Amino acid sequence: MLRPTVHDVARVANVSLSTVDRVLNGRDGVRAATRERVRAAMRELGYERDIMAANLSRKRVYKVHFTLPEGSNSFMRNLAEEVRAQAREAARDRTRISISTVPPFDGRALAADLRRLRDAAPEAVPDGVVVVATDAAEVRQAVSELRGAGIEVITLVSDLPASARSRFVGIDNVSAGRTAAGLLGRFCRGQKGRIAIVAGSMLLRDHVERRLGFEQVMHAEFAHLAPMPPIEGRDAADEVERRVSEALEARPDITGIYSLGGGNGGLQRALLRVSPTPRPMVVAHELTEQSRHALQDGVFDAVLHQDIGHEVRSALDILRALIDATPVEAGRGLIRTEIFLRDNLP
Repeated sequence: MLRPTVHDVARVANVSLSTVDRVLNGRDGVRAATRERVRAAMRELGYERDIMAANLSRKRVYKVHFTLPEGSNSFMRNLAEEVRAQAREAARDRTRISISTVPPFDGRALAADLRRLRDAAPEAVPDGVVVVATDAAEVRQAVSELRGAGIEVITLVSDLPASARSRFVGIDNVSAGRTAAGLLGRFCRGQKGRIAIVAGSMLLRDHVERRLGFEQVMHAEFAHLAPMPPIEGRDAADEVERRVSEALEARPDITGIYSLGGGNGGLQRALLRVSPTPRPMVVAHELTEQSRHALQDGVFDAVLHQDIGHEVRSALDILRALIDATPVEAGRGLIRTEIFLRDNLP
């Protein structure tokens, strides 16, 4: 089947080629009803714009900035490395990517970095920003200011739903928490006890949502297992090791652990050091070098994973579409949650 062209779009929408061109390039001079008719024709035909060719023809360069957390969190380090790799590839699509890092969980520092982008020299102001968000009032305000300046904002991994952000790219974190509860409840079947929840910070929306989904299923389906208040280790391995060790020594009735954030190397060390009997069943997030070894060694029982390459590519694709004022499907940006056991490691 031949790929639909702008000629097909113009025919189905009953408009001229110049009108289609104006809609595709976000130019004025097209009535709202006509613009929507063109977009409806694009959806009907499955028309996908050749961004690279369009950019070459009008010498357009997309300026995209990623603001990411700094620190020792291995998942975030892998995410930053993926962005750098995509930056090398994105140059072919005339997309220029820059990166900055801020301290994790620091809403004030994150807001300041976003405002710095807004206030940069005109040639340095990005067309769009991708940010791992901390859920704080000052961050929501900074996002609103970026949008007011005509800059698209995509939240990545951790959302900021009560803000003016353009889109979210990441997994369904409530569903991920529910999945973790279903796994851990079955792993601990026949046992009665407490479930330790290890989080980075309740300032992160993804951690809040994972806990919400987890506790929903635990209370509804596994009432014999009691979730404990979160142990906030700030995604730092040493802090997680210390806090989890204290919890294991104080509560010998911990039968399961749900690690919904980072610092899994510290969790692994705590379990090996305290060596509780019987060993708690463990469900963690993100397949990193540490969690892979923990699965292989039988210290972790399951790991939920999100494909960071898919996330970064999706964020870039959606951002370019938003900048070009082209339609973006409602569910685009939702990343599948993968489940890894020792037996199906890639």
